[in-house]
Amino acid sequence: MKYRNLGTTNEKLPAIGLGCMGMSFAYGPTDEQESLATLERALDLGINFWDTADMYGNGANEELISKILVPNRDKVFIATKFGFRFKDGVAGPSGTASTYFDGSPAWVKVAVENSLKRLGIETIDLYYAHRVDPNIPIEETVGAMADLVKEGKVRYLGLSEASAASLRKANAVHPIAALQSEYSILTRDVEKEILSTVHELGISLIPYAPLARGLFSNALDLENLAADDFRRTLPRNQGAHARNNAHLVAEFSELAAAKNCTAIQLALAWVLAQGNDMIPIPGTKKRKYLEENVKALDIQLSAADLENMEAILHKYPNIGARYSEGAMALVNH
Repeated sequence: MKYRNLGTTNEKLPAIGLGCMGMSFAYGPTDEQESLATLERALDLGINFWDTADMYGNGANEELISKILVPNRDKVFIATKFGFRFKDGVAGPSGTASTYFDGSPAWVKVAVENSLKRLGIETIDLYYAHRVDPNIPIEETVGAMADLVKEGKVRYLGLSEASAASLRKANAVHPIAALQSEYSILTRDVEKEILSTVHELGISLIPYAPLARGLFSNALDLENLAADDFRRTLPRNQGAHARNNAHLVAEFSELAAAKNCTAIQLALAWVLAQGNDMIPIPGTKKRKYLEENVKALDIQLSAADLENMEAILHKYPNIGARYSEGAMALVNH
């Protein structure tokens, strides 16, 4: 396994982490035994940076992970997130009417205790605010999070989908070790000003959905997805966007085949090549995909490779938005 530093800390993390959301939430049917086996296999491969959140299955994902985390506590660097709450107690995607965000100091204190209990541990390694609450100054949210560090309940602090301005304000209150934002060769929002800010402040970028939520798998067929799979709602999987992306992925796959790898591996290699302060967390709930992902570490991209990848994007620019309008309203605050 190759390793990268977490921010300016001395913490060494694997260059590829594991996003655990799909094991319990948003991506259709779940298989607990396969998910647990995937977590075990991740440890075998050295992928011991695991990412979850209290909203994934309304706590179910944290409880699932605890079954492998607790007996292997000294081997796992666990990250979780707080802030999303459900009006009716039923878990749903962000941006829907039943979901709202609470970044209040009072909720920070409640949420961390709930996560610690579900995870079965005494200290969370990396604790993120899942979004920036537009109704509460980020300084107040991070101030409450900083208290958790003093209390020994959290080691490092992070933000998710925060703007450059919010990052600066937060970092002035307490060092921010990581920013988790969606970043892939198809989703480039952070390149506008966020990337330069994390570089300047010494913050690691933790790209989630680095494989564009399965789009590079060549097997994303909406007709075969479960009725509650939230990818059915994403703009880039609809109409002209979907047709554009099918052509894009087909050509991307040809490029990957020429390098003796899969489109998934090539897309992940692109993210890894963007800098040593990137630690992508591709999500999976199956061992076979985990094993495919880790091989991306062995792919070397030349300047010509990168140019060819960009050329495909320019040829098929109608990619579509990464989230629904409601969910997009919650990012980059």
